[in-house]
Amino acid sequence: MVSTEKAPQSFPKPEFTGAEAGLLDFPSSTSRSYNYFKPRKLRATMYEDVTMDVQPDPERHLSQGWIYGFADGPGGYPKEWTALKSSDWHQFLDPNEEWEQTIYRNNSNVVRQIQLNLENAKKAGAYHNWTPTWARFVERHLGAWMHAEHGLGMHVFCSEQRSAPTNMINNAIAVNTAHKLRFAQDLALYNLDLSESDVPFDGAVHRSVWQEDPAWQGVREAVERLTAIGDWAESLFAANVVFEQLVGVLFRSHLVMQVAARNGDYVTPTLVGAGEHDYERDRSYTRVLFAMLTNDAAHSAHNKEVLASWLEKWVPVATAAAKALQPIWSQPHEKVVTFADSWDASVTGLRTLLDELSLDEPKGLLS
Repeated sequence: MVSTEKAPQSFPKPEFTGAEAGLLDFPSSTSRSYNYFKPRKLRATMYEDVTMDVQPDPERHLSQGWIYGFADGPGGYPKEWTALKSSDWHQFLDPNEEWEQTIYRNNSNVVRQIQLNLENAKKAGAYHNWTPTWARFVERHLGAWMHAEHGLGMHVFCSEQRSAPTNMINNAIAVNTAHKLRFAQDLALYNLDLSESDVPFDGAVHRSVWQEDPAWQGVREAVERLTAIGDWAESLFAANVVFEQLVGVLFRSHLVMQVAARNGDYVTPTLVGAGEHDYERDRSYTRVLFAMLTNDAAHSAHNKEVLASWLEKWVPVATAAAKALQPIWSQPHEKVVTFADSWDASVTGLRTLLDELSLDEPKGLLS
C-alpha cells in the first residue's frame, strides 16, 4: 500500500559571517533609525540622506579603490585636481541644503514670479514710462550682461561641478550652474519681450556691445579667462569670490538696482533682484567651503598661501573689468549713484568676505 503522507520539506538556513555589514559599527548601529553616517544634528535632514556619500570615496567606503578610472590618470575624483588641501573634504555640507527637488522647486518659483511680473508690466503699459536713455541702457548693457551670466554658467561652473572630490561640493556647484543659466535665460526672454513690445527697443544690439563696446571688453576678457582655469577650486574662488563681488554685484546691485526706478522702470529690478538672490545663496556655500579650508587643522597655512596667490592673480583682472565699465554710469538720464560710490560698496563687500574667510586683503590692489 502506497503511503500518502508527504515528507517534511526543508529549506536552506541563512548563515551570517563576520563579513556581513550588520556586524560593523556605524554611527547609528544602536538606533532604530539606521544610518551609515553621522548627521550634523540629532536626526539626518533630507539633504543629508540624499547627498551624503552618493559619490563614494576609497577613504570611506570603497575598500578596493575607485570602481572606475581614466586611461591617462588615477581613478574617480583625484584630489590633485586642485592645489588646495583638506583633512576631510566630506566635512563640507551645503548651508542651503540644495538637492534635486529644491533645484526644480526654487527655480520654478522664480520663473513663475518673473513671468507674472512681465505679464503685468505689459498689461499696465509700464515700458512707456521709461526714459529713452534708460531703454537704450537696458537694450545695450543689461543685454550685454546676459553673455557674462551665460559664459559663467555654461563654461565655468558647469565644468567645475564634475571635478570636486565629493558629491556635496559638486551638488552645490551644479545648483550654482543652474542659477547662472536660468538668469541668463531670464535676461534673454526679457530682451525678447521688450523687442516685441510697442516701444522703441533694439533687441539685437547687445551682441555688438558685448563683442565691440570698449566698456565691456574687460568683462568679456575676464569671463573668457575664467573659462580657461584648470583647477576647479581656483575657478570657483576667482568667479564667486573675486569676479562676482567686484564686477557682478557692482553692475547688478550697485548700478541697475539703484537707478532703474528713478528712470521709470519698476520691472527690471524684479528680474535682476532674482539674480542677486541667486548669488547670495551661491556666496553662502562658497564662504562655507573656503572657510573650511582656511581653518583646516593640518592645511590652513598652505591653503591661505594658495588663496593669496589667486587673489594676486585675479583681483587685478576683475578690477580692470570693473573700471572699464565706469562710462556706463553716466548714461542713464537720472543718475542717483556714482561709479566711485558703487565701486567702494563692492570693495567693502569683498573685504568683508575675505575677513570671513580669514584671508588678508591683497596689498595695493583694492584702491
